[in-house]
Amino acid sequence: MDIQSRTHFHSDHSARPALEPAVRGARATQIYSVILEAIVEHRLPPGAKLSEEALGEIFGASRTIVRSALQALAHSEIVTLARNRGAFVAAPSVAEARDVFSGRKLVETAIAREVARIIEPRQTQALHALLLQEHAALASGDRGAAIRLSGDFHLAVALLRGDGVVTAFLKSLISRTSLVIALYGRGVASTCGHDEHAEFVNALAAHDGERAATVMIEHLDHIFSDLDLRPRDDRTVDLGAVLRSVLQSRDRPDR
Repeated sequence: MDIQSRTHFHSDHSARPALEPAVRGARATQIYSVILEAIVEHRLPPGAKLSEEALGEIFGASRTIVRSALQALAHSEIVTLARNRGAFVAAPSVAEARDVFSGRKLVETAIAREVARIIEPRQTQALHALLLQEHAALASGDRGAAIRLSGDFHLAVALLRGDGVVTAFLKSLISRTSLVIALYGRGVASTCGHDEHAEFVNALAAHDGERAATVMIEHLDHIFSDLDLRPRDDRTVDLGAVLRSVLQSRDRPDR
């Protein structure tokens, strides 16, 4: 079975990477996507308070709709919900970031060796097709889409060996690293370098499992080294100004 028939990333809720919407309703979806964009573009820092009342005023939406968007963001681990305290932008610790990247290296090097033995030319072509989508997102400056498509690519490689326990575990790790990258990534490297993905596919196509594993380790180390995990200051964020700025930028004719 090929990649296209085995990787329905958006029809299966459990397979969605962290940055893929998990919300119903046009209004709630708008709130979800605007908050997400503000986080990915580093306009809202880790730990920022997301007041239901303020969000309702900004978007002209009921608390029920706002709560639906926040619950979807929490399900995707982008936001944390604290009883009696409200919603906050997630703030993974340095230790957590290191741990999930270490986990990905262990899992994905094993996957690389296995896939290199079994990959077929049509599957290599399908992976290159995914890379074209990623390249287009990077070229257009859509950082959020680039992070999501990077996760899709890594998951597509894993699915070539089957959709079992290992792949399910990797899905979870990808979701958590996507969030870490969105929050702490400094540059293009942290969106998962397109050229490194292409080099990895070439190693798979050559059935060189050791080379593919080495490229994967270097690739994940490169992404981690681009993260800015220094403590953030505790300055107050003007939630209304940030989110209205995102809304205004979306209304520009050049977007």
